[in-house]
Amino acid sequence: MPPETRYARVGSLNIGYQVVGEGPQDVVLIDQWFSNVVGQWHLPPLARFINRLAEFSRVILLDKRGTGVSDPVPLGSLPTLDDWMDDVRTVLDEVGSERTALLSGAGTSYLTLLFAATYPERTSALILVDGYPRISAAPGYIPGLPAGLPDADAERIRAGWGHGALLGFLDPDEAADPVLRRSYSEYESLSCSPEMAVAMIRMLYEGDVRDVLPAVRVPTLVVNHANSARIPPTISAYMADQIPNAKRVEIPGTANLIWAGDQEAVLAEVQEFLTGNRPHPEPDRVLATVLFTDIVESTRKAAEIGDARWRDLLEAHRKLVRMELDRHRGREIDVTGDGFLATFDGPARAIRCAVAIRDAVRSLGLEIRAGLHTGEIELMDGNIGGIAVHIGARVMSLAGPSEVLVTSTVKELVAGSGIEFDDRGLHELKGVPDQWRVLAVRFGQGRR
Repeated sequence: MPPETRYARVGSLNIGYQVVGEGPQDVVLIDQWFSNVVGQWHLPPLARFINRLAEFSRVILLDKRGTGVSDPVPLGSLPTLDDWMDDVRTVLDEVGSERTALLSGAGTSYLTLLFAATYPERTSALILVDGYPRISAAPGYIPGLPAGLPDADAERIRAGWGHGALLGFLDPDEAADPVLRRSYSEYESLSCSPEMAVAMIRMLYEGDVRDVLPAVRVPTLVVNHANSARIPPTISAYMADQIPNAKRVEIPGTANLIWAGDQEAVLAEVQEFLTGNRPHPEPDRVLATVLFTDIVESTRKAAEIGDARWRDLLEAHRKLVRMELDRHRGREIDVTGDGFLATFDGPARAIRCAVAIRDAVRSLGLEIRAGLHTGEIELMDGNIGGIAVHIGARVMSLAGPSEVLVTSTVKELVAGSGIEFDDRGLHELKGVPDQWRVLAVRFGQGRR
């Protein structure tokens, strides 16, 4: 479940924040100048990044004034870096964090650099991912930078805000992914208004904290993507040269979003820098529970209501399914026509998710069927394979309307959970050796 959103008072303003994880090291994640601590959990790659970070730290998240769930500010009176430092400091006081590591992405390095230099006694480390002390041209600085925010870019941002305006700028390799673009678009629209976005980005192009760099006296890690889309790697080299004893690491990729591309490469550097331990590489094969879902009689339903209404209904169905997957810690692997393929690290959680999906889509006038199996799966660049996947698909094909079927393997693994089953007998599964005992989750079970 997403963490509870709380509020800290800074003068007359309310600053929204969340805390995730219980690790020994406090980390403030300030991903961008804009944010929404509630909406970030509906942006899957960012949610995954936060959860991974929380595996080895206590993660503190906040919406600075003027963004997200925090109080708004007038367009004519944009927040200063001092204002935003007050927001961070107040939230740290509120959660009892005496010293914290600052982890920032592109667009927030001004803030974290200034905070680290101003409050070294409260800063255990500084990590800058694709950061910069200045992003516009200046004498003696990085050549080839623009003089300011180009008018054409400003108009593209204004017109496209809430439709993934920044995704094409900061993550061009993944910008065409419709699922990512949809969730990122929602995140944009929840974070601030189009005019606020343009005003803030103009302010970033006018900013300059180069003189602060030599005053940063905390352990500092500078990370940049080698083929950066928007921020030249030479800026990271410049920062690493100016900050005393800074360590610089270059990783493959074109993205300028802290969670985009190969986020495990970023997290590995962050974890090693903060804890001294580098995470082990992900195995090629893992034990997981595979869930397949499918809408019952979808072709007939589509023919009854027409293509346009069916598309809207399908989109509503997918939103409900994704909500339940997030709630039950499921990992979406693929959208298969009008169904889903997902994996879980626990079979009881997978069953409860399937039942929750079944119950939720009834509000749309739909019925689904679901099949689950637990076994070893192969990890293949974001997809999965192996006999366990085939078994899960074949089990789902046996299910009737609103049925959640599982193999006996799943049943045995959830003993003691209170989930009850009805035996559906032995079945030969097409393309799968041997016979398999199939059971149905008893109606009304699996919700706890």
